[in-house]
Amino acid sequence: MEILDQLIAKARANRQRIVLPEAEEERTIKAADRALADGLADIILIGNPAKVQAHVEAFGLKHIGKATLIDPENNPKAEEYAQLLQKLREKKGMTIEQARQLVKNPLYLGCLIIKSGDADGQISGALSTTGDTLRPALQIIKCSPGITCVSGAMLLICKEKAYGEDGVLVMSDVAVTPMPTAEQLAQFAYCTAETAKAVAGISDPRVAMLSFSTKGSAKHEVVDKVVEATRIARETWPELKVDGELQADAALVPSVGEKKAKGSPIAGHANVLIAPCLEVGNIGYKLVQRLGGAVAIGPILQGIARPVNDLSRGCSVDDIYYMVAITACQAQAAK
Repeated sequence: MEILDQLIAKARANRQRIVLPEAEEERTIKAADRALADGLADIILIGNPAKVQAHVEAFGLKHIGKATLIDPENNPKAEEYAQLLQKLREKKGMTIEQARQLVKNPLYLGCLIIKSGDADGQISGALSTTGDTLRPALQIIKCSPGITCVSGAMLLICKEKAYGEDGVLVMSDVAVTPMPTAEQLAQFAYCTAETAKAVAGISDPRVAMLSFSTKGSAKHEVVDKVVEATRIARETWPELKVDGELQADAALVPSVGEKKAKGSPIAGHANVLIAPCLEVGNIGYKLVQRLGGAVAIGPILQGIARPVNDLSRGCSVDDIYYMVAITACQAQAAK
């Protein structure tokens, strides 16, 4: 698939340091070996060396020796990271003893490695919940400047090339915030446009703020929120190409966009879609995936100052491998 080949080539061209804190997990270690074999990224594994070596031998992995392996129970930089964590969380009452315990947690340790400048991104979730992945990221790495919330974007590769950018669209939020405010929706618009550029290779993101109404065709407070979000996005990021409120057909189909939103620079030509709430975003992308046969890749977490991505606990080796490439591309853009 062309876009996946482009992702891999982009990641290889400027290798980033990606932490995999679930190195004792079978799919993760296999994906790490493949990523190292292909020169996709410089991999930092967190796990018990004996357990990792057992996997290497059991699965005949040949490239893990290229990775940096950190034992969370015997880490020479543990005290340095504990001091950093305690300083970051001292206003929340964290003691140095608590910090010393948390740096043994691979998810916290990975984020501290990134915060200290020793890595560029992290991927977890094969064993961990989304909450467990996000908590240390928000406590340690925090949100990007000007951003106050995290969202999850889905890369959709559609069979119908007429839609989006030659069949490629990026949709948000599909994973994190159930009922976003207008301010949060505006932030999703900006962050998803940045993801479209960094990950999907879309040089000209055109953002549609979706609703069940197009340009006042229906009246409701949820429509008002989308209209307000569009206003905030335009004022906050004047360079952002965004319009709303738009129904999905008006956003994607040129003839419908011309009829329902005449003169809109986005209607009929959108390649970034912002759902009005998580319920709509999550249901929408799954319908496109299952009924429309689109390939869905993600969710790609956005809004964090350095990329930290979440996997499904049902993920495959391929899913982790491609998420390494995605995280590397996000890290390139974040520098």
